Amino acid sequence: RPAVNLSNPTIANISFTLYAVLGVNEKTQILTTFLWLRQYWHHEFLVWDPDECDGVTKISLPVKKLWSPDIIVYEFVDDDVSQACPYVYVNHTGHIRWDRMLRLVSACNLKIFSFPFDMQNCSFTFGSYMHTIRDVRLSPALSFQEMSQNSKRYLEASGEWELVDILGEASILQFGVDEWDIITFWVVIKRRPVLYVVNLLIPSSFLMLIDILSFYLPPHSVDRASFKMTLILGYTVFLLIMNDLLPSTANGTPIIGIYFSVCLALMVISLLETVIITNVLHHNSMKYKEVPTWVRVVVLKHIANLICYQWPEHVKAPATPQKDEPEILNGDSGAAALPELQQICRYLGDLHDHLTSMHKENELHGPVVPCGIRPRLPALPHHDHLTSMHKENELLDQWCHVGYVLDFLLFRIYLLLISCYALVIISMWCIWISQ
Repeated sequence: RPAVNLSNPTIANISFTLYAVLGVNEKTQILTTFLWLRQYWHHEFLVWDPDECDGVTKISLPVKKLWSPDIIVYEFVDDDVSQACPYVYVNHTGHIRWDRMLRLVSACNLKIFSFPFDMQNCSFTFGSYMHTIRDVRLSPALSFQEMSQNSKRYLEASGEWELVDILGEASILQFGVDEWDIITFWVVIKRRPVLYVVNLLIPSSFLMLIDILSFYLPPHSVDRASFKMTLILGYTVFLLIMNDLLPSTANGTPIIGIYFSVCLALMVISLLETVIITNVLHHNSMKYKEVPTWVRVVVLKHIANLICYQWPEHVKAPATPQKDEPEILNGDSGAAALPELQQICRYLGDLHDHLTSMHKENELHGPVVPCGIRPRLPALPHHDHLTSMHKENELLDQWCHVGYVLDFLLFRIYLLLISCYALVIISMWCIWISQ
């Protein structure tokens, strides 16, 4: 050591400027940065009088010819491939300044749960490799606030990461009976999330919006199910393409990955809802079964009132049928028939009246047709067939309303789930951004 009295430690001052964040590898937990490192120390044997040396106060000398403190970064995990700076400046008072560039590949505990709104806090610990506290003492050359301001000027427009602050603390590392003087810097950086919001969150939100709007397709149409299956396939392809943008680590899964998984699960639930409604509208209606009493009470009465289901103008909310009470084809039920069916009813009624009047005239004035031949009135057969058609149409209409009520209910439950989920995600990200 360049000291007259070896019992006195050599004081080394260090400072750095964070010039760039070259990369963050979440899988290997490695941070790659580029630093401008500056070191100062005092060489007690390199002292001269400028008046005796033509006023020369500062010279440059090869660093390999001089003693230099063995300052290293304890988090360094790779070979030093930095560009070498072979010279140092020596002042006439013996103070030496060594500026060099350092490509620092350091280990860092990266927490990516809040990606892409995450903030990382990585530490750089500078200390001597061999010299203990009795030989070399370390202290910062600049205040930590000055280092942070200088670094922000260069890192302000640098890529994906933004420098929040640089903090530091000088301490003593004790290992066994020896002690080392160290300085620990905490570099706090924040990710700029615009790239991931535009490429990941906005397209995913659009696909979820389209899935919600697909509920406005007619529930009895097969196109809704095929449209939802196509949407799920497109969302899966979107996740496969964007998988490279998502960070991966063994410590945990980022919340954006959970967000995409839940969105895919909601789409599958939406498809299952469509399958259930299609089954109600097609499978049960084709069998022309009576709507069970409990379905009338629960679905068509209570659930319909709960969701404020609007019945068509010509249809009244069905009441619970009484046991052993025959159903009569009255005016209200006839009003629910299809227009074509009502036209057939009027036509057959007029035909029946006409044939009845002709039959009465034949009895009063004599037969117009040959003897023994009586006109057959088709009233009863047509009436039975018409009653059967009306009954089938009424059952079909009731099952359709059951399907519509269930579709409205499940759609509102689906909207409630998506709204709650979106509020939770947005609230969590807003809290992280504000912190």
